[in-house]
Amino acid sequence: MPELSLNALWILIVFIIGYACITLEHWTKFNKAAVALLMAAIMWILLFLAPVCKEDGTNVSCFLEHLSGISQIIFFLMGALTIVELININHGFQLISNYINVTSKRRLLWVMGILTFFLSSILDNLTTTIVMVTLLRKLLNKDEDRLLIGGGIVIAANAGGAWTPIGDVTTTMLWIGGQVTSYAIIRDLFFPSVICVVVALTMLSFFLKGDCCKVPQKDEKPVDANGKTVFTLGILALVFVPVFKVLTGLPPVMGILFGLSVLWLVTDWFHWRTGNLHRQVPDAFSKIDLSSTFFFLGILLSVDVLDLANLLDRLAIWLDTTIDNVPLIATLIGLFSAVVDNVPLVAASMSMYGILQHPVDSQFWELVAFCAGTGGSILIIGSAAGVVYMGLEKVDFFWYIKRISLPALLGYAAGILTYLYLEG
Repeated sequence: MPELSLNALWILIVFIIGYACITLEHWTKFNKAAVALLMAAIMWILLFLAPVCKEDGTNVSCFLEHLSGISQIIFFLMGALTIVELININHGFQLISNYINVTSKRRLLWVMGILTFFLSSILDNLTTTIVMVTLLRKLLNKDEDRLLIGGGIVIAANAGGAWTPIGDVTTTMLWIGGQVTSYAIIRDLFFPSVICVVVALTMLSFFLKGDCCKVPQKDEKPVDANGKTVFTLGILALVFVPVFKVLTGLPPVMGILFGLSVLWLVTDWFHWRTGNLHRQVPDAFSKIDLSSTFFFLGILLSVDVLDLANLLDRLAIWLDTTIDNVPLIATLIGLFSAVVDNVPLVAASMSMYGILQHPVDSQFWELVAFCAGTGGSILIIGSAAGVVYMGLEKVDFFWYIKRISLPALLGYAAGILTYLYLEG
């Protein structure tokens, strides 16, 4: 293998330093989105200083081609987040909390876990975790039991997002990129994801005893007819995206924009009559997590530079010659995602391995979707769901390792073994 050029070496150094700062965000206090965008800008500058692009054409055309693919993912995320936030500001998620009426802490763990698992298959795991942890705080006073159930929510959110094309950013990336199809990913990853959650929640339930201590509800307003309609239409808009892609052949981003536009018109009509202008789409725009969206943009742009500088090709060759085992490579990607964000890992995998090497819906791509989605549960900093849970409940990093990491790891391993058994 030829030696790295000086330009490629500098690109690699910038990526390592930038990603170290992203990983240590909770200690450095530098927002990871700002670091990711700066890292991407510097890497593209270095790329333009030398002709290291693999494709034919100018550097600018090369950049625009990659930006086009990334933009589909970014606009898809923005559309999905807006729909979810629109449901939230119309109190649609209160419809779910109204049906949670349990006294046993163990039963509460399973009810919250099951709800989270299926909600995150439609919503993104970040939003689902925020919704479910917020509901949990209304049902339990803060103690170790509430933190344990919150850890179960993180595991269920990540596992639930892995088996549908719209449930997790990484699975969405693979779906939009053409590595997996919606039917195959649901068919092949549903049962492994279920086993992952069942194993983890079973372990956590041994640590829970007694009944819930309910926190008094504070002036909860009943959900009006408009809120119920927005909830129903919002969920249908998200579920309709894969169907839209099959029916029209258009990319998923157009499906999410179609659903958002319909919901936008409906809510404008509702709230124009009632005067509730603070529950419309523009208000939802002000509440969506743009910081995470810019983080994904910076990471994806950075990974594209690694690809264009041939660094990912070199890594793929090293993995193939050193390990040469598809399940093991995918498993390692999942374990790395407990420390390193799963978005760049999956983006790197998509650039390292082509469709000719691993065809659409092959074992490799499906395992990458499952492992990158569920492996992040092993450490609290390994997934967006874990990070938001850490922030909402002020969970200590080492407490999570002591109480949650082992159930998450065993669930992760059980899910992989289930997939290999079913596919074998």
